Amino acid sequence: MTPTDWLTVAQRLQALAQAGLAYAPNAFDTERYQEVHALSLQLMASLADEPVAKLNALFANEAGYPTPKVDVRAVLFRGTDEILLVQEKIDENRWSLPGGWADVGYTPFEVAVKEAWEETGLETQAVRLLALFDKKQHPHPPQPWYVYKVFVLCEIVGGNLLAETPETSGGRWVHRTELRHLPLSTDRVTLSQLEQMLDFAQNPNLPTLCD
Repeated sequence: MTPTDWLTVAQRLQALAQAGLAYAPNAFDTERYQEVHALSLQLMASLADEPVAKLNALFANEAGYPTPKVDVRAVLFRGTDEILLVQEKIDENRWSLPGGWADVGYTPFEVAVKEAWEETGLETQAVRLLALFDKKQHPHPPQPWYVYKVFVLCEIVGGNLLAETPETSGGRWVHRTELRHLPLSTDRVTLSQLEQMLDFAQNPNLPTLCD
């Protein structure tokens, strides 16, 4: 098995343990699920090269039946060969699509518009869903969470592209031919995903992608 396969096993064990702790009928089962949870974190820590204590803190507030986390990305085009990217301060100014975790109380389209505004200063309107991806099916680095990624096409309706925001150190239009030469924030977006998004700029009638 590959490290990615083992990470999937660890995530599944953690999910089973979390569900078991939520519905365990007695103290004996609770103890067993707690042990499964601890083992899953040890496996994740080894695969992701992170301390167990850090992962334990990440999952400390997770309770109830586990479901995937949702990451929403705003996709903006200029013409048929340029896409708007921002530099993520939290990831050493590597490049990504504007976006972040989905917020409770917001629709996916509203999250995309909000993230675009917060990370670029541009007012946008969400147009359509371009893709719904399962993160483990793409070449992202290992991560404890099981994540679905949502890519939403947005159009600019106002605002100005800012040189810096609290979350980003810059943003600009990037031509398709430049993508391979940029340091990407691969936890957030991959080269293949950006190229797939730009296919929509050239052919807006392509069907929505889904893993």
